[in-house]
Amino acid sequence: MEWGHADRQGDVRLCVSELATNAVLHAVPPGREFCLSVVADGSLLRVEVRDSGDGHPRVLYPGTEECRGRGLLLVTSVADDFGVVVHNPGKTVWAEFKSD
Repeated sequence: MEWGHADRQGDVRLCVSELATNAVLHAVPPGREFCLSVVADGSLLRVEVRDSGDGHPRVLYPGTEECRGRGLLLVTSVADDFGVVVHNPGKTVWAEFKSD
């Protein structure tokens, strides 16, 4: 990656995909969009997805027979930190990655 986080490239891509997909599927009301930001500051890279939808994302632990619901579980497994900032309207869901 151009920002010096090549060691975390797969993790960052996975989290961008999961957070953006969650926004599209669960949090963006019809006629609205979401915003993806990626910010690097030294050894820290932060991915943020802001939407205007209701609800608060939560990590699920689906059974082995379930076909869905593992996105945020994956994010929390590979990111160094994860959180949600509530806005009115909407929220920002973020994940952070530290580089070696």
